[in-house]
Amino acid sequence: MKSKLIIACVPLVILVALISIVVSIFGDETLSGASQISLIVATAVCLSIGLWQKTTTWAGFEQALSDKMGSISGAVIILLLIGALGGAWMVGGIVPTLIYYGMQMMSPQWFLVSACIICALVSVITGSSWTTIATIGIALMGIGQAIGFDEAWTAGAIISGAYFGDKISPLSDTTVLASSTAGTPLFTHIRYMLYTTVPTFLITLAIFGFEGWGHAPALTDHAQVVAGALQQTFFISPWLLVVPVLTGILIAMRLPSMVVLFLAALMGALTAAFMQGALLDEIAGTDLEGFSQRLRGALIVVYGSTNLDTGVPELNELVATRGMAGMLGTIWLIICAMLFGAAMTATGMLETIMKALIRLVKGVVSLVATTAFTGVFLNVVAADQYLSIILSATMYGPTYKRYGLEPRLLSRTCEDSATVTSVLIPWNTCGMTQSSVLGVSTLLYAPFCFFCYLSPLMTVVASMFIKNEE
Repeated sequence: MKSKLIIACVPLVILVALISIVVSIFGDETLSGASQISLIVATAVCLSIGLWQKTTTWAGFEQALSDKMGSISGAVIILLLIGALGGAWMVGGIVPTLIYYGMQMMSPQWFLVSACIICALVSVITGSSWTTIATIGIALMGIGQAIGFDEAWTAGAIISGAYFGDKISPLSDTTVLASSTAGTPLFTHIRYMLYTTVPTFLITLAIFGFEGWGHAPALTDHAQVVAGALQQTFFISPWLLVVPVLTGILIAMRLPSMVVLFLAALMGALTAAFMQGALLDEIAGTDLEGFSQRLRGALIVVYGSTNLDTGVPELNELVATRGMAGMLGTIWLIICAMLFGAAMTATGMLETIMKALIRLVKGVVSLVATTAFTGVFLNVVAADQYLSIILSATMYGPTYKRYGLEPRLLSRTCEDSATVTSVLIPWNTCGMTQSSVLGVSTLLYAPFCFFCYLSPLMTVVASMFIKNEE
């Protein structure tokens, strides 16, 4: 058994080594292709060992691959719809309106709380912690410095809010990835996460509120500059908030995720056509007139990338969109990860590793704790939150079934551990990126990212009350 375990770990060790190398070479561009190639090479090693030891056949691998690919087909469609929705809501002025009114909430004493809430709102709407931190986060860092806040505290508030949104937003690729890999409907997954996410976020806000209470200097005009640029670029109106309200109603009606996302994207595109016509004409960039010009602009917003000049450089990156095409990189990574998962499954290596880990499990609480630990550990060794989510969900799925636990507990645990702790690891793609963007070292801001390291603890505590939650 010991020798089988050692052999089963070989592909994982090679994968970790390859990813460590490509992260050091490519940095935050690792997901552009280097990680995918690492997965393919690790898959080749895994299959070679399996075929050599005759633990699988090529037909067996193809069958496992077919099963894995079939399981992610819905997630691929959802990701494409998310890309469409993100572009439509941004150019339609819906996201800029939310940002504009959100920034009005800021006051010196409540700056850290406001920064955390604003980043949470933007991240929920955009589904991207990276974009939120790289845009609004930069502006908030400047404001915090002017007020006199320690940069580590400001960075901690920004990251905590951004990863709260990244964790529960239906537009987030990690949210979709965790739910689809564990076999949980998207909105079921999101609703179940509220049991752990809301208390953790409230504790985080309380800590930031206590720290910021003694600060009362006047704010700089940086926020006003950003707000003014939003007004000059977009038509800002409370009426635009009707779209997210209607989307919330659709979610509450428990319609299928694809239906909700399609209708939300459609509403965003129509809002852009009627409320932001000048922007669509600019995006279309042709000599067409009338309906044809407006339709061309709307289609580009939905499927392609857009770049608008607001006059504020850091704001330009926030309002830039990627559309459906921007999701292809994530889809590519998911496909390659499923390739590796299929090889590990077909050769029996995943089962061998899982059996060794399962020996640590003595009940529901220890199962959740082991899953959470695995998510954090894979963030350390694999340096990528996507791989951490996929491998954790894949490894522990059968055990959760054996204990009679619903898939939503597995998907929640993966999000509570793998998604939010990635930014705390200096050599993880998330940690490296946010450290570079904010200009604060990972080890410096990590102690103040309360939401990120309280989440794994909260998910273990919540597992003690599973019967009450059911």
